[in-house]
Amino acid sequence: MAQERLRDPAFHPPGTYLAESIEFSVVVPVMNEEGNAADLAREIAAVLDGRSYEMIFVDDASRDDTRAELAALKAEMPALRVLGHRSNAGQSRAVRSGVLAARAPVIGTLDGDGQNDPADLPKLLAKLTRPEAPPNLGMVAGNRLKRRDNWSKRAASRIANNIRRAALKDNAVDSGSGVKVFKRDAFLRLPYFDHMHRFMAALMLREGYAVEFLEVNHRQRSAGRSKYTNLGRLAANMTDLWGVMWLRSRARLPGGTDEL
Repeated sequence: MAQERLRDPAFHPPGTYLAESIEFSVVVPVMNEEGNAADLAREIAAVLDGRSYEMIFVDDASRDDTRAELAALKAEMPALRVLGHRSNAGQSRAVRSGVLAARAPVIGTLDGDGQNDPADLPKLLAKLTRPEAPPNLGMVAGNRLKRRDNWSKRAASRIANNIRRAALKDNAVDSGSGVKVFKRDAFLRLPYFDHMHRFMAALMLREGYAVEFLEVNHRQRSAGRSKYTNLGRLAANMTDLWGVMWLRSRARLPGGTDEL
């Protein structure tokens, strides 16, 4: 009887969502993105209109009006959920908080600065869920071939990506791209650590999943400024690289599990 009540639309007025009816959850980490967050939410809603989806913005303890800006949208966007960290915990933790709260089996992510194009989400989703996809395909990640960043940021990213790809052999030419679509259960098998979102291809491969890539659009930032410095990002990447190399060296896959 309780299960029947859950499925009865009479017990779920317009604007509410049953967990089993949601097919796609979009997770967006934001921190001090006033002026970007609301516009991005509207773009996501327009791109995914007609689909069974939810979007989860995770505010990582912003010090501006990002959270209030998003909260004001909830009345007009029933698919929007807003989570707020009580303390700043970083982008990787914000993504994980969103994935843990997500109710769909497939997750899409976008950076909260608006530089990722929501129009790329359906293309990545179609590639991940196509009938002929490898059974172990865990993620399709975006590859920003035409980046709209300054030359110093592009140069630092190119150096870090070349070193990382040579060390990890993950075939990812753009590990910093925030637009990805992946299976929720695959993500939850990955080891969590700060900045792990930049190593998701290598971590997916470590767990036995296949990873594919797709060229995506990249846009200029319309408001605010980047939260990272070139030297700070490069130093963090190099430190984390050693940790991921160690994790990969300690991985042992069972080749599948059989219940007797």
